[in-house]
Amino acid sequence: MNLPTFTIVLISVFLSVAAQISLKHGMSNASVKAALSLDATSIFVAIITNLSIIFGLLTYILSAALWLFVLSKVEVSKAYPFVGLGFLGTMLFAYWFLEEPMTLTKVAGTLLVIAGVAIISK
Repeated sequence: MNLPTFTIVLISVFLSVAAQISLKHGMSNASVKAALSLDATSIFVAIITNLSIIFGLLTYILSAALWLFVLSKVEVSKAYPFVGLGFLGTMLFAYWFLEEPMTLTKVAGTLLVIAGVAIISK
Protein backbone atom coordinates (compact mmCIF):
# COMPACT_ATOMS: atom_id res chain seq x y z
CA MET A 1 0.00 0.00 0.00
CA ASN A 2 1.50 3.31 -1.02
CA LEU A 3 1.59 6.37 1.25
CA PRO A 4 -1.28 8.32 -0.39
CA THR A 5 -3.60 5.32 -0.16
CA PHE A 6 -2.50 4.61 3.41
CA THR A 7 -3.26 8.24 4.27
CA ILE A 8 -6.74 7.94 2.77
CA VAL A 9 -7.32 4.76 4.79
CA LEU A 10 -6.46 6.61 7.99
CA ILE A 11 -8.62 9.59 7.03
CA SER A 12 -11.55 7.27 6.30
CA VAL A 13 -11.16 5.54 9.68
CA PHE A 14 -10.86 8.90 11.46
CA LEU A 15 -14.02 10.18 9.73
CA SER A 16 -15.86 7.03 10.77
CA VAL A 17 -14.83 7.65 14.39
CA ALA A 18 -15.87 11.30 14.14
CA ALA A 19 -19.22 10.20 12.74
CA GLN A 20 -19.82 7.81 15.67
CA ILE A 21 -19.03 10.50 18.22
CA SER A 22 -21.19 13.08 16.44
CA LEU A 23 -24.13 10.69 16.11
CA LYS A 24 -23.93 9.74 19.79
CA HIS A 25 -23.76 13.42 20.74
CA GLY A 26 -26.81 14.13 18.64
CA MET A 27 -28.81 11.20 19.96
CA SER A 28 -27.99 12.29 23.53
CA ASN A 29 -29.64 15.66 22.93
CA ALA A 30 -32.63 16.30 25.22
CA SER A 31 -35.01 17.13 22.35
CA VAL A 32 -34.13 13.93 20.51
CA LYS A 33 -34.51 11.86 23.67
CA ALA A 34 -37.89 13.46 24.34
CA ALA A 35 -39.04 12.76 20.79
CA LEU A 36 -38.17 9.08 21.12
CA SER A 37 -41.22 8.60 23.32
CA LEU A 38 -43.49 10.24 20.77
CA ASP A 39 -44.70 9.27 17.30
CA ALA A 40 -42.48 8.43 14.31
CA THR A 41 -42.93 11.87 12.75
CA SER A 42 -41.67 13.62 15.89
CA ILE A 43 -38.67 11.30 16.03
CA PHE A 44 -37.90 11.91 12.36
CA VAL A 45 -38.14 15.70 12.73
CA ALA A 46 -35.99 15.70 15.88
CA ILE A 47 -33.32 13.66 14.13
CA ILE A 48 -33.21 15.55 10.82
CA THR A 49 -33.07 18.92 12.57
CA ASN A 50 -30.19 17.97 14.88
CA LEU A 51 -26.91 19.37 13.56
CA SER A 52 -24.76 16.74 15.29
CA ILE A 53 -26.73 13.95 13.64
CA ILE A 54 -26.62 15.65 10.23
CA PHE A 55 -22.86 16.17 10.60
CA GLY A 56 -22.42 12.54 11.67
CA LEU A 57 -24.37 11.22 8.68
CA LEU A 58 -22.50 13.44 6.23
CA THR A 59 -19.20 12.39 7.79
CA TYR A 60 -20.16 8.73 7.36
CA ILE A 61 -20.95 9.36 3.70
CA LEU A 62 -17.55 11.00 3.16
CA SER A 63 -15.84 8.16 5.03
CA ALA A 64 -17.63 5.59 2.85
CA ALA A 65 -16.68 7.45 -0.34
CA LEU A 66 -13.02 7.45 0.69
CA TRP A 67 -13.28 3.78 1.63
CA LEU A 68 -14.63 2.96 -1.83
CA PHE A 69 -11.59 4.67 -3.31
CA VAL A 70 -9.33 2.59 -1.04
CA LEU A 71 -11.07 -0.62 -2.08
CA SER A 72 -10.45 0.26 -5.72
CA LYS A 73 -6.70 0.43 -5.00
CA VAL A 74 -6.02 -2.20 -2.30
CA GLU A 75 -7.06 -5.76 -1.57
CA VAL A 76 -9.83 -5.73 1.03
CA SER A 77 -7.90 -8.23 3.15
CA LYS A 78 -5.09 -5.68 3.45
CA ALA A 79 -7.25 -2.60 3.93
CA TYR A 80 -9.94 -3.86 6.29
CA PRO A 81 -7.73 -4.56 9.31
CA PHE A 82 -7.16 -0.82 9.58
CA VAL A 83 -10.83 -0.44 10.42
CA GLY A 84 -9.86 -1.96 13.78
CA LEU A 85 -8.15 1.32 14.58
CA GLY A 86 -11.64 2.76 14.77
CA PHE A 87 -12.22 0.85 18.01
CA LEU A 88 -9.30 2.63 19.63
CA GLY A 89 -10.26 6.01 18.20
CA THR A 90 -13.88 5.66 19.23
CA MET A 91 -12.95 4.72 22.79
CA LEU A 92 -10.52 7.64 23.11
CA PHE A 93 -12.82 10.22 21.51
CA ALA A 94 -15.78 9.05 23.59
CA TYR A 95 -13.64 9.56 26.68
CA TRP A 96 -12.40 13.00 25.59
CA PHE A 97 -15.52 14.47 23.99
CA LEU A 98 -18.46 12.61 25.51
CA GLU A 99 -16.89 12.12 28.94
CA GLU A 100 -17.59 8.39 28.85
CA PRO A 101 -15.61 6.46 31.44
CA MET A 102 -12.49 4.65 30.29
CA THR A 103 -12.41 1.45 32.29
CA LEU A 104 -9.76 -1.21 32.43
CA THR A 105 -12.19 -3.59 30.75
CA LYS A 106 -12.73 -1.23 27.80
CA VAL A 107 -9.01 -0.63 27.39
CA ALA A 108 -8.18 -4.34 27.61
CA GLY A 109 -10.93 -5.28 25.17
CA THR A 110 -9.89 -2.61 22.70
CA LEU A 111 -6.25 -3.68 22.90
CA LEU A 112 -7.28 -7.30 22.29
CA VAL A 113 -9.20 -6.26 19.18
CA ILE A 114 -6.21 -4.28 17.92
CA ALA A 115 -3.90 -7.23 18.63
CA GLY A 116 -6.25 -9.48 16.69
CA VAL A 117 -6.31 -7.04 13.79
CA ALA A 118 -2.50 -6.88 13.81
CA ILE A 119 -2.26 -10.69 13.74
CA ILE A 120 -4.81 -11.03 10.93
CA SER A 121 -3.14 -8.35 8.81
CA LYS A 122 0.26 -10.12 8.79
